[in-house]
Amino acid sequence: MVSSPGKIFLVLGIIMVGIGGFLLLLGHFPYLGRLPGDINIQRKGVTIYIPLASCLVVSIILTLILNLLLRRR
Repeated sequence: MVSSPGKIFLVLGIIMVGIGGFLLLLGHFPYLGRLPGDINIQRKGVTIYIPLASCLVVSIILTLILNLLLRRR
C-alpha cells in the first residue's frame, strides 16, 4: 500500500481536507441537528445534546454515496 512517511502524511492531509470541507457543508443544512429524534436535555448550567436522528441520516447518506463511488464492477 503506502510505504513512505511522506505518502502517508499526504493521504492523511487529503482526508482531513475532505472531512473539513464536509463539515463546512454541514453548516448549510439548518434542519440537520434539530430532527425529531435528536435528544436535547437542558438543566441548570448543563446542556446535553445527543444527535441520534442526525447521525443516522448522515450515516445513511454517506453509505449510499460511498457504495456508489466504490462499487466494484
